[in-house]
Amino acid sequence: MTAMTLRRLSSCCAAVAALVTGLVGLCAPGAAAEGNPTATAGSKAAAHRAAEAPATLDTLSRFFARDGKVSLTAAAPRIQGDAVPVYTLSPEFVAGRAGAPVAKLEYLASTAVSSDGQKASLWTVPRGGTWQVVNIATGDDEARYAAAGASRLPGGTVFQEPQINAWYVQKGGAVLPLDEDAVRAVGARGTTLAAYRQRVQRAYGDKLPGSAYAKSGKAGGYGQTPEEARAQAAASVSGQGGGASTAASVTAGAGALAAVGLGAVALRRRRRGANRA
Repeated sequence: MTAMTLRRLSSCCAAVAALVTGLVGLCAPGAAAEGNPTATAGSKAAAHRAAEAPATLDTLSRFFARDGKVSLTAAAPRIQGDAVPVYTLSPEFVAGRAGAPVAKLEYLASTAVSSDGQKASLWTVPRGGTWQVVNIATGDDEARYAAAGASRLPGGTVFQEPQINAWYVQKGGAVLPLDEDAVRAVGARGTTLAAYRQRVQRAYGDKLPGSAYAKSGKAGGYGQTPEEARAQAAASVSGQGGGASTAASVTAGAGALAAVGLGAVALRRRRRGANRA
């Protein structure tokens, strides 16, 4: 099992603290998603509006300016393209539940771009009757892999196996890789859905929510509890957890991301060559 470490988001904890303060207004710590996210035209439009809200753009300016790459006033963030649905490996599929899809919808993601070309992904979920931003992560993985999956297997479901940071597209009985981590897992030509299920059952079958492994609080465990995700994020900020030497995802530090049940996904921004648990 990969020990989850994080892609570099900031070079100092002071920058993280400032961003956390701004993000609290987007999704207060302890707030939970209400209902399941949907990928309808209406929900995508609502997620896009949340991403373009003045408060979100203000926080994005601070996010892009955190390392001095661009000034706060010059950041001028804009939202690029439509919100895309983000699916992650389903525990029910891993458990072998009859009829369970390979992945479940976790959130919608919008891509933000700064004036100097930096990109970030805004994660939105339904809460309080509206769609709200609950995390800002570096890069545009979600949009890129959604486009790659649509090109390679039109009409398929693009999903992530967050435990190894692998991205795939699945349609019918085929599972095809979209990144290097997925190629290492299933080969360049992909695999069958049945074979993929066997692989993830071997890898995670004893690590599902409620298992002894999950309850132990080990980093990278499948289905982290919110408390475990908060503790790991806090340890990462102080340079003590998961092999990370730089700051953790800014919203995870505030507890907002973990609170909506995205514990495993929250740690997807990894460095290459992560330590093995």
